[in-house]
Amino acid sequence: MIVIAIDGPSGSGKSSVSRALAQEFGWAYLDTGALYRTLTLLALQSKAEFLTRISEDNRQGSELISWIGDPRDPQVLLKGERVNTLIRSQEITDRVSEIAANPQVRSYLLEIQRTLINQAARGIVVEGRDIGTTVWPDAELKIFLTADLEARAARRSAELEDQNSEREVGQSLAQRDAIDSSRSVSPLRKVDDQIVVDATHLTLAEVVAEISKKIKELRLMNDGANNE
Repeated sequence: MIVIAIDGPSGSGKSSVSRALAQEFGWAYLDTGALYRTLTLLALQSKAEFLTRISEDNRQGSELISWIGDPRDPQVLLKGERVNTLIRSQEITDRVSEIAANPQVRSYLLEIQRTLINQAARGIVVEGRDIGTTVWPDAELKIFLTADLEARAARRSAELEDQNSEREVGQSLAQRDAIDSSRSVSPLRKVDDQIVVDATHLTLAEVVAEISKKIKELRLMNDGANNE
C-alpha cells in the first residue's frame, strides 16, 4: 500500500490537489481536516458532554465518525448522517483549530486516521497538518504544500463566494496558522524529509502535475492504476 502525505496550512489547496492525485492514480482519499471539523460539530452540539462522548466511543469501538474515501465523492458521517455541508460553516471554521488542539481529540482521531489508512487496498492520498510527522511518518512521499497568505486568502475568499472580504479571510487564516503551529501536540511544521511545493504562483493543474511527476519518478504507481 502506498501512502502520499500532503501537509500544509489552510487555503494552500491541499483538498483539491489530494483529490485530483487520488483520482489520477486510482487511490483512496482521506481529508483529516474533515474529521476534525466533524468533531467540532459534535462539540458544538454536545457541549459539556463532548469529551465524554468520544471517550465512550473509543472504549466501545463504535462508529461515531465514518469516512468514505472515494475522491470523486468523499463523505464524512456523524452518527450515520452525512455532514459534508454542515462542517463547512463559518462557525465550524472559527472553532476547529481550538478543538483540534485538544490532546484527547487528537489521540481519538489519530487511531481513526491510521485505521482508515490501513484499510486502503492499494494506496491513499492523505491531507492534513501532521500526516507526515505524526499520523504516518513512514509515508512513501511527503509533501508540504504552501502558499503565501495573500494567495491563500484570495483562493479561500473565492471559495466562499465573497461572503467575506479577502482581508477578513486573511486574518482568519493567519489566526489558524498561529494556533495550528503553536499547539503542544502534533503542531503544523515542516520537516526535512518533506518536499516543499509552493503554490503561490501555480495553478491547481500545475501543482498536481508537479507532485504527479514526483510519484512517477519514485515509481509509486500500483499496477492497473491510471498513470498514463
